[in-house]
Amino acid sequence: MVLVRGATFALIASGVLLSGCTADRPFGPTVGDVFGMDGAKKSAAASQTGIGVNAFLWRATLDTMAFMPLANADPWGGVINYDWYTDPATPNERFKATVFILDTRLRADALNVTVTKEVRDATGQWIGARVAAQTETDLENAILTKARQLNLQNAG
Repeated sequence: MVLVRGATFALIASGVLLSGCTADRPFGPTVGDVFGMDGAKKSAAASQTGIGVNAFLWRATLDTMAFMPLANADPWGGVINYDWYTDPATPNERFKATVFILDTRLRADALNVTVTKEVRDATGQWIGARVAAQTETDLENAILTKARQLNLQNAG
């Protein structure tokens, strides 16, 4: 009985979605149509191009943190995750970082860097360790400096 109800619901839902198909929209209604986004919002959303955060901070982060392996990046959400990095000079400690770009403007408070550190214990297992607060601040300052340089290069 549940299977019949589920199949009926799926059939009705697909019929409703397909009824929204037209020659100019062969794949049916958009999310904006379904949730009632008006024309002004549609044109504003359609005209937005590029990434959802400050481009100079984004590029500066990728350039500054290029020594670490990139795990993933979300240009719309402004989050860049870096995978574990081990400095060859200190093989018993490793670092991981996440950079949050919080604004579309080039501002110091539009950037937040978090760093995670692990050290290898006597048994060879990785255990969490404290990161000096200055490490995160130094990375933020390096990214901001690079972003300002990129901004000045772009202006000239």
